[in-house]
Amino acid sequence: MKKGRIILDRDYRVAETDPRIFGSFIEHLGRAVYEGIYQPGNRFADENGFRRDTMELIRELNVPIVRYPGGNFVSNYNWEDGVGPRENRPARLDLAWRTMEPNTFGLDEFMDWCRAANTAPMMAVNLGTRGAEQARDIIEYCNIEKGSKFSDLRRRYGHEKPHDIRLWCLGNEMDGPWQMGAKTATEYGRLAEETAKIMRGVDPTIELVACGSCGVGMKTFGTWDATVLGHCYDYVDYLSMHQYFDLSQNADAADFLANTLSMDAFISSVASICDYVKAVKHSKKTIHISFDEWNVWYHSKAADAAREPWCLAPPLLEDIYNFMDALLVGGMLITLLKHADRVKIACLAQLVNVIAPIMTSDTGAWRQTIYWPYLHASRYGRGTVLQTLVESPKYDSRNYTDVPYLDAVAVMDENRVTIFALNRDLDEDMEITCDLRQFDGYHVARHMGLSHDDLEAVNTEANPNNVAPTDDGNAAFRDGILTAVLGKKSWNVMVLEK
Repeated sequence: MKKGRIILDRDYRVAETDPRIFGSFIEHLGRAVYEGIYQPGNRFADENGFRRDTMELIRELNVPIVRYPGGNFVSNYNWEDGVGPRENRPARLDLAWRTMEPNTFGLDEFMDWCRAANTAPMMAVNLGTRGAEQARDIIEYCNIEKGSKFSDLRRRYGHEKPHDIRLWCLGNEMDGPWQMGAKTATEYGRLAEETAKIMRGVDPTIELVACGSCGVGMKTFGTWDATVLGHCYDYVDYLSMHQYFDLSQNADAADFLANTLSMDAFISSVASICDYVKAVKHSKKTIHISFDEWNVWYHSKAADAAREPWCLAPPLLEDIYNFMDALLVGGMLITLLKHADRVKIACLAQLVNVIAPIMTSDTGAWRQTIYWPYLHASRYGRGTVLQTLVESPKYDSRNYTDVPYLDAVAVMDENRVTIFALNRDLDEDMEITCDLRQFDGYHVARHMGLSHDDLEAVNTEANPNNVAPTDDGNAAFRDGILTAVLGKKSWNVMVLEK
């Protein structure tokens, strides 16, 4: 049996986790909104048309923020189409996903849904086909109490109190050629700067996210980020990152599970670019990272390519996740926590039906495999991230070298220490130890695990618990030493409490 060691010191800390690192994303895409969170007439719908079964699973996740309304959708979106009496709202062509948008669910409905779901909004503005003027109008509609054109319009539409949205995205993936109104770095940087100034003129207390490059594989990556921040650094708080992983790009499961090494390097590169601009500007402000799209995405691409255009809420990006995907999502969560000093916001993309941890049909909602590591991290990952050193045997794969079989991170709060651990070994269990003599008086309260013999195993409406966590792990804490055997290809959560 392979052996691994986790090394911790309670005084060697990375940062406090910002709860928003466990955020998610709802876009007007496929069945995310319509039939996902909103379906009037469905037997699970409440008086507002919100699906109660979906909302119950979302509340269980304790999602702190939800990004909305896109994504690619936002770059061709007129927010005014989605407010006011429904009978007056126009149907529009959504050019991003080539579907029909009825606008029966819009900004006010989303805010009502957020309140019901116990979450907060992360609102994106259209800097593709529109610009600073509509950004000024929407923040006036949302955040000003009364006495102006758009605040009074909101009140007339039934919301007397401001929505008070604190966090705003300045567009989406603006260097992507697929984006409606894509821009060069200079075009976008100047627009982001002026839009930020105008929005802060309406409400100086908001936080703003500027678009980083769409991904590390973009030709524009690096120079885009530096150029954009060169313009808007003084007016924004975060730079966005997006990353998805695709099995078709890799040779096998071992290589697929090693993708967290790429994610780790990506975060470090973006943080370095932010700090480069900080140095050039002689600034005292640190730009943090909003990793506001991340997930596994590949199962649905072939089916999506054959779809007919201009349908209403077609099944798009409906990846059915397997056990192997859940393991990688767990590793990605570990990576985000390791960078809690710079990553303050992160959004699992997306929340319902569209590359999502939750799926629905007309007859119910169920948890996909990736739901479980997301739930565990949201529930037990809030606190102080400790610098977590791992000693582990390593392997090489098609795209990576020196991949540790063991990946782990520890989070400490007042009366609890949680260790998240991933055993990437597909064939062997691993025995681990961790010296925790600084945590005298603690005991192992839980050792949860997610494992399955079949990497391709999935959850379905008929069999929703095919891949589900168990609470029968073998972790033990004696004489200051934590020991455990982590099953082959497994996700583990070891919780110690006073």
